[in-house]
Amino acid sequence: MYFNIQRFSTHDGDGIRSILFLKGCSLACPWCQNPESRSEKYSVLFDERSCMADCSLCVNASQGIERSGETLTINRKLIRDEELIALKKVCPTEALTVCGKEAESDFLFDTLMKDKPFYDQSGGGVTFSGGEPLMQPDLVQSLAARLHKAEVPTAVESCMHVPWKNIEKVAPHIDCWLADLKHVDDEKFLRWAKGSLKRIKDNYRKLAPIAKRIVIRVPVVPGFNDTDQELRQIIDFAASLESCKELHLLPYHTLGINKYRLLDMPYECSDQPLNNPELLRRAQQYASTNTQLNVTIRG
Repeated sequence: MYFNIQRFSTHDGDGIRSILFLKGCSLACPWCQNPESRSEKYSVLFDERSCMADCSLCVNASQGIERSGETLTINRKLIRDEELIALKKVCPTEALTVCGKEAESDFLFDTLMKDKPFYDQSGGGVTFSGGEPLMQPDLVQSLAARLHKAEVPTAVESCMHVPWKNIEKVAPHIDCWLADLKHVDDEKFLRWAKGSLKRIKDNYRKLAPIAKRIVIRVPVVPGFNDTDQELRQIIDFAASLESCKELHLLPYHTLGINKYRLLDMPYECSDQPLNNPELLRRAQQYASTNTQLNVTIRG
């Protein structure tokens, strides 16, 4: 399942790119800017500001939705799959939207190939993103192999928190890995992201000898990894991987907060963006002095 195709992107890889966003993630990072991507299934978003008080179309379409006066109550657990399909079309103001589309390989390939002239001209290509795209390794492998045959470069954005067999399946068809390394402390990573850092480190060590290019990306999050020592430890690990020559520092921002309200999910991270340019510059200087990594700060 996927939830968006972003065309003419100039981020997340070289040149002009199309980004295919797939559903599902094996982590629960509280700063995630795409919370609608966490579930492998459909996600229901509701913006009460656009809801018409005298409309009951969604109530009639699902037993999980009730109206009392001007208040609409959505019990997402009670909405059946067949109702979700219907709900995609019923709301006239799009106050209620359903995130997720069934992934059909031929359709996705044809859509991604529409912009091949732009890929060719700019040195761009296709990036698989999410969520965690490698939770759908068969789809990524199939599309990436076909794109390679068509001479379209490929990249994948990954948290690396998947079984090694998923990575191994797609690796021959990926030109660039835009992969996260959020921390090097197992306990802190488990507490914040609800995942196994050992799995991620092991995957990196197995991938490094066979990957064409790894770009490690570090979201710098207040209270989580925003100290000199933590960033230096992350840089040191990245520098130990032979196919990793680049590292991007990504200052924490709050652009995704509103989505949590639409999904009726709590937002458990800081409501203020990271504002510590000196910390990032010190990390950049450390890498320049002590490693061969090219470290850039991405706003």
